[in-house]
Parts: sequence; structure tokens; C-alpha cells
Amino acid sequence: MADGDAPPPPNPVVRAIVDYGGLAVFLLTYFVARMILKQPGNPALLTATWGLVGGSAVALIVGLVVERRIAPLPLFAGLAALIFGGLTLVFHDPRFVKIKPTAINLALAGVMLIGTAMGKNPLKALFADALHLSPQGWRKLTVRYGIFFLVMAGLNEAVWRTQPDSVWILFRFPGLQILSLLFAVTQVPMMMKDMKSLEAAAEMEP
Repeated sequence: MADGDAPPPPNPVVRAIVDYGGLAVFLLTYFVARMILKQPGNPALLTATWGLVGGSAVALIVGLVVERRIAPLPLFAGLAALIFGGLTLVFHDPRFVKIKPTAINLALAGVMLIGTAMGKNPLKALFADALHLSPQGWRKLTVRYGIFFLVMAGLNEAVWRTQPDSVWILFRFPGLQILSLLFAVTQVPMMMKDMKSLEAAAEMEP
């Protein structure tokens, strides 16, 4: 590929739209439906699902047009939103959109844990350009993320089955994103220690 045909560098605004645009529209549409349109629970959630599907589709198109590429995780999440949101609208059953985070997290946990058991390193394949860890460091981080995704799947099931829709929607966004950020922060000490060990080993090489 010629230099002139190379994709432009990532734009943080576009990346935020791709990552969170559909969820932000979902949240906004739900509370507009409840507070302004005065729709009851399930109709409001179905209205919000239209926002999720439309917002996710637009976000993916924006990312593809502006950056000429979409990272694997946002693409996976966006397609899942279209599929589960579409099922919700076709069958008029909000349970489909509620189990979407469960399905996504279980799929990610499976990729992480099964990949590690098979001797692969899926997390390294995604973030090798951003992080420089030892094989042991990558394995430890991948297993931890696999367990984290399992916990998030279970937590989503617990929340949507026991709490009002308004609570679940706030848990879905921005709750899950906040929990993911906090978890990532807790992994920084391990990653820093591993990178320092790599640097020390490199300095000792002849």
C-alpha cells in the first residue's frame, strides 16, 4: 500500500463515537422516552433499542468513513448491538438487548481463557503495539481479563434480573465502562513490574 493510501492516524473523537456512540444514544433515548414521552417500561426500552441500533450503525459508518478501518473490539461490539437490538425489535422482547452484555463478555472470556489454554495469546494480538510484556506477563494479564469478563457477564445477569430497567441502563452505560476502567487501572502495577523486568533482562544481555 502506498503512503498516500495508508489509513489516517486514530482520531480520539471518532474513536469515542465508535466505542460509545450507540450506547450514549441508547441511554439518552430511554430517558427521553420515559421522562418526556411518558412511555412505560418495555415500550421505553424498545424505543431506546431503536436508538441503540441506529446509533451503533451510524458510529460504525463514521469510523469506517473517517478512519477507513474499525478496530476488532468496537466492530464486534457494534455488530452485537445490531444483532441483539434487531432481535429485540423483531420479537418485541427487551430480554435480547439485556443479555447482549452477557453474551459479549462470555464470548470475550472464552477467547481469553480458551486461547490461553491452547497456548495462544489473544490479548497480545490486540495490544502488542501498545504494550511490551513478557510471555508470562501477557499470559497473566490475559487470564485476569478472562476472569474479569466472566464476572461482568454474571453481574449483568444479576442486575437486569433483579433491578428496574432504569438501574440496568445506567449499569450498562456508563457503569460497565467505569468498572472496565477501574479494572484496567488495577493491572498497571503488574504490567509496570513486568516491563521493568524485561528492561533489566535486556540490559544484562551481552
